[in-house]
Amino acid sequence: MALVKTLIFTLLVPGTVTVALPYCLLTRGPQIFPFELGGLRFLAIAPIVFGVVIYLWCAGAFALIGKGTPAPIDAPKVLVVRGPYRWTRNPMYVAVLSLLSGEALFFGSGALLVYGAVWWIIFSLFIRLYEEPTLRRKFGEPYQEYCASVPRWIFFRGARLR
Repeated sequence: MALVKTLIFTLLVPGTVTVALPYCLLTRGPQIFPFELGGLRFLAIAPIVFGVVIYLWCAGAFALIGKGTPAPIDAPKVLVVRGPYRWTRNPMYVAVLSLLSGEALFFGSGALLVYGAVWWIIFSLFIRLYEEPTLRRKFGEPYQEYCASVPRWIFFRGARLR
């Protein structure tokens, strides 16, 4: 059942953030900050594929290992620290941001770059103000140890390189 709920959440939330809203930005009104990459735009497929694969890996881990979903109202019951969670505490957010960056490059859209930056700010605030405090209360010392050994974002621990 967790896999079905994860699929529904994925279609509704990340699907809206990475497909529906970018589509609206690209098709409604004038293109803001357009740029052209020519044939190099196809290199943007790599971060898009990376984002999709990492998100699906994480969502599957939440359902199968964590016995929950990515939705905060049905979060995993078991702390998930395997797979992409070995490299960053927030691989789903990294995946979504990677996908948005790839879309911005593929479509040559500065508006999508700004949109991705706004989502990075939203994710950062949500992580710091809600998600991490909630996980500390729920999982206690194991989560504290995990935070001490795995950076919040891929290469950064706070403001310094890891």
